[in-house]
Order: sequence, then structure tokens, then C-alpha cells
Amino acid sequence: MRKYKDIEATELQPILETQKIYLIDVRNDDEIARGVIPGAIYLTLSSIPSVDLSPLENQTLVFYCHAGVRSAEAAAFVADQIDANIYNLRGGILAWANAGFELTDLK
Repeated sequence: MRKYKDIEATELQPILETQKIYLIDVRNDDEIARGVIPGAIYLTLSSIPSVDLSPLENQTLVFYCHAGVRSAEAAAFVADQIDANIYNLRGGILAWANAGFELTDLK
């Protein structure tokens, strides 16, 4: 049984305006250069096993990548490590951009 849920871009966008959510972008450097969802944290998929995510216990985390496959892996891994509300952005940043939502440079 999956311990995370998928979320659509159209569901996520209004939630970002009203709630504290940790957006975690797991794409590679070259992909990040093309833009990120505003407020995202950059954490490569390969680095996640070595990062202490315990400070994010009981928080809401949304993982995303290019199309949603790598972020689903990240969400599944993290869901086994900490107790948090964990989501995978279905369709990744492609779905976000196709829905007409903003992209920005990584800050």
C-alpha cells in the first residue's frame, strides 16, 4: 500500500496560497535551470537517502520532477522514513506548466 498520495497541479496551486507546504524538486541540475515552481527546495533524488528529513515530521511535503516518476520514488522512500503528509505531483512540472502556472528561477 502506498503511503503517499498523488496530487494534481490544479489541486496543488490553490493550497500553496493558503498552507505551509514544502515543495521538493528532485530533478537534475540541467532540468532545474529551466525553472522551478516558486518556493521549491532543490534536493536531487540521489541525495534524499543521505538527508536528515526528521525536521519535516508532521509537515506536508510535495515532491515533483519532470513528469512525476522520479518524484513518486522520492515520495515512497520518504514516506517509509518519516511521518508526514506526503504527495507526488502527478505529471510533474510538465503538468504544472501545462496548467499555466508560474515557473521561476531557483533561489
